Amino acid sequence: MNVLIVDDEPQARERLSRMLGELEGYTVLEPSATNGEEALALIDSLKPDVVLLDIRMPGLDGLQVAGRLCEREAPPAVVFCTADDEFAVNVFKDSTLGCLIKPVRAEELRDSLRRAERPSRVQLAALTRPAAESGSGPRSHISARTRKGIEMIPLDQVIYFIADHKYVTLRHESGEVLLDEPLKALEDEFGDRFVRIHRNALVARNRIERLQRTPLGHFQLYLKGLNGDALVVSRRHVAGVRKMMQQL
Repeated sequence: MNVLIVDDEPQARERLSRMLGELEGYTVLEPSATNGEEALALIDSLKPDVVLLDIRMPGLDGLQVAGRLCEREAPPAVVFCTADDEFAVNVFKDSTLGCLIKPVRAEELRDSLRRAERPSRVQLAALTRPAAESGSGPRSHISARTRKGIEMIPLDQVIYFIADHKYVTLRHESGEVLLDEPLKALEDEFGDRFVRIHRNALVARNRIERLQRTPLGHFQLYLKGLNGDALVVSRRHVAGVRKMMQQL
């Protein structure tokens, strides 16, 4: 079986390559990928049977890469890798997809490769489902169907959610996507990280820069990542926003 290694840490790539070289029946494909974009390009060109996929990488992370792979007709099998053992236990405990904890051990690598499966849309959604369904805490990523396929947006890249009729607009560091989820459900799940500033808007607490009153008496909230744009804060939520800002 041909294996592609995807990891942004050189030592991790070298360690995995060395261990794979000691296992019979596996060939390490070269070059390895150092980020998600490289991974997708190399998967297209090298056609690996299995991808050892680091979860936390700059740019596209491992779950986002897996989300792109789910849209392909014949994606490779995937084994996720992470240094966060608590994350792996919480997120992967009920999943049939493999996950290795760094530093990876040879016997665990061998067993995971034998059980490696191709990620499906259902499996990927299960890794990011709400706490009410999984009992494993809030999602780390939010999935959205776009023209690119299923996009996985890390929660720490989300700037705000704004409800508009039946959809919710999620604004993140690289653009916007539409969600078919109620704003109230998002508030219930992520209330410790987002604050309501309007009946139709939730903003990331750690993105708040300042609250400003306009000459007409309206209140506007400036957020990191919006390039100077501001969101309106309703009068009923001004006091709550001020109190929350004092606690930051």
